[in-house]
Amino acid sequence: MRISDIQRCEVRPGRLVEWTFSKATVAAAAALPPDPRPPAYIQESHIRTARSVREDGLFVPTWLGAAFDLPGRADLDALEQALRDWTLRHETLRSGFRWTGDDMHRFTLDDNDVSLHRDVIGDFADPEALVRYMQDRFDVAADALGWPNLIYTAVVRDDSTSVYMAFDHTNVDAYSLQRIPDEVHELYVAGVTGRPAVGTPAGSYVDFCEQERADADGIDDTHTIVARWREFIGRCDGRLPAFPVDLGLQPGGELPAQKLMCEPLVDADTAAAFEAHCRPYGGSLVGILAATSLIVHELGGQPVYRTVVPFHTRVKSAWSDSVGWYVGGAPIEVPAARDFDGALATVRAELRANRSLARIPLARVLRLLGADFRPTSPDMYSIVSYVDARPTPGSARWTEKKAYGLIRVSYGDQVCAWVNRLHEGLWFACRYPDTDVAYKNVRRYVEGLRDLINSVPADDRLRVAELAFS
Repeated sequence: MRISDIQRCEVRPGRLVEWTFSKATVAAAAALPPDPRPPAYIQESHIRTARSVREDGLFVPTWLGAAFDLPGRADLDALEQALRDWTLRHETLRSGFRWTGDDMHRFTLDDNDVSLHRDVIGDFADPEALVRYMQDRFDVAADALGWPNLIYTAVVRDDSTSVYMAFDHTNVDAYSLQRIPDEVHELYVAGVTGRPAVGTPAGSYVDFCEQERADADGIDDTHTIVARWREFIGRCDGRLPAFPVDLGLQPGGELPAQKLMCEPLVDADTAAAFEAHCRPYGGSLVGILAATSLIVHELGGQPVYRTVVPFHTRVKSAWSDSVGWYVGGAPIEVPAARDFDGALATVRAELRANRSLARIPLARVLRLLGADFRPTSPDMYSIVSYVDARPTPGSARWTEKKAYGLIRVSYGDQVCAWVNRLHEGLWFACRYPDTDVAYKNVRRYVEGLRDLINSVPADDRLRVAELAFS
């Protein structure tokens, strides 16, 4: 999906309806005994970071969401049933955490205890007023430190209905969001037509959390993965890597507000030619990281580009359709290369050597390192992510359905960039600190990325064209 904020996802006037967990569901959750399955390290780190930043006096919303259209004026009863059925399909959505002292404990509702409460908020003629209302509402309803921490809404019109769903990050990752439009649409159509919904049960992210945590707790500070992270962080001057260009920030200053940059990067033919050129080295992920290494060296002058590359951790087919936060990170170091192919070769070698490091959650590694990584920012490090979203069910209709993956842009001192391959081409989105210097350098980075991708040799473009007609 195109990544956007709620301000740029084609919000139109209409009647706003929202669904939250009912009072009976909240009461049932309050009476639950602890679920012995622990939080994932990434969940615990996220919530502790939110608490730490809040204690510093700053409210930093970090929810994620999905937006998409249904045809015509929706049948709200059928839509409500579809939303409930979809919620029950993914156990993490009915699971939350409580504090006991400084320890977090999980609780998880049974299916029978989950019900939704519907509110008709009212008619909005001004799309900007509607956007402001939804953002403020989502900030409260999908707060990392609260529970429930999700909300579903619909903007109903005669010709179409737009669905907006927001979640605290503990429950979802980008891949989870990409599957939502098709899954909810299928459940809704099944409800309207009276036919049974098609679909296999999804694996439980809560079960995954238990398994991953047990594996992570089975290592100690002598493990090879911990030693390699220790060396990497040492070469980053004892910190996790930031985006190596000037962002106009003062050391030790307050956490800055952020801005979002999102736009098409290149068209489908150019994306295909870029992939063809990069395929011998591992594909477009390698290409985007190699291009980034060359561009940031030119912008910032650092002799080595160091970053943490996000990888999904859905290593078993049971997790492929599951909603959850299945993300790990692997460190890479890319010395300045003489040309693009040289950078491609280096990135390929780094990913091959280090991808296995993503199997152990970074939060566990940092705990074993014993370093004081008290988080003061919602982002522990900068990222450049690449995802080919085209295989996702329903992706060919995302533009028609006005489907977006939503991110809340609020505060942060890092640069987080996402490049998604869609059927229309490559889509770029980036959160960055709201300073003039950061804007200029991120703008230069995007233009450099576009120029380099467009500079793929003509023989690669010809090869792609020949394949298309073969």
